[in-house]
Amino acid sequence: MNAQSGSSKKLTAALYFILFFVTLLVVFPLIWTILLSFKTNSEILTTPFSLPKTFSFENYTRAFETLNLFGLYKNTLIIAFFAISIELVITFMSGFALSKMIFKNPALKKFIYTFLIIGLTIPPFILLFPIFKMTAFFKLQGTYAAIILPYIATSISFNTLLFTGYLSSLPKEIDEAALIDGCDLYKLCTRIIIPMAKPVIATILVFNVLYIWNEFPLASTLITDSAKHTISLGASYFKGRWNVDYTGIMASSVMIIIPQLLFYGFFQRYIVDGMTAGAVKG
Repeated sequence: MNAQSGSSKKLTAALYFILFFVTLLVVFPLIWTILLSFKTNSEILTTPFSLPKTFSFENYTRAFETLNLFGLYKNTLIIAFFAISIELVITFMSGFALSKMIFKNPALKKFIYTFLIIGLTIPPFILLFPIFKMTAFFKLQGTYAAIILPYIATSISFNTLLFTGYLSSLPKEIDEAALIDGCDLYKLCTRIIIPMAKPVIATILVFNVLYIWNEFPLASTLITDSAKHTISLGASYFKGRWNVDYTGIMASSVMIIIPQLLFYGFFQRYIVDGMTAGAVKG
């Protein structure tokens, strides 16, 4: 027993050490970015790993004034609201159909499911040029729709598969009992299924908000009107053709990161439930 207890303690200590090391790897870039945001450009270039000589908020003040931060936040929230609202409606209905409905041709269901999985393997950036040409063809450039529609399209596979996995895990007896009691399909979804699907809805909400908040290639290419720029483009304002304002980049990066951490912390209790119950399965 003593030998087993000793080996168990060693294993636990090793696991804690690994967890501490991984946590350090994850947290260090954030801490380093915060420290760099208080330095001058010369300090960043000469002594990047030392503590700032003085902790001044001058960089944050300058970044706030340069970025028009509230305007960037507003644009990002508008785009995220409309994109995610439409995504949730479309992918919930498709996930409900794949998980709850009986197809006359089972091969069709398998084909759709396989098609969605293949969609996960295609990076959205590969589609950047055709999406740009399509927005120009439909004269969407300079509008919010130019970026909202691609965000919706690129999220369908992931969101649908999460919904399908989660809804498949719900007992079928609940659906059958509701239908026997005279509940139609609309009431079944709105009064029974959706309240039970809150964890996976929260998971999808968090992932999509963070994706839109951080996404750069599509936003920088498709948003041609500077008045509609999103928060992810903010840090690029401090990079000129011949010079780079590192302090501005670091200060703006911190102001971009902090809201994400708060948002994730608020919804984190739903995420584990949503991911475990909504794991992709056939």
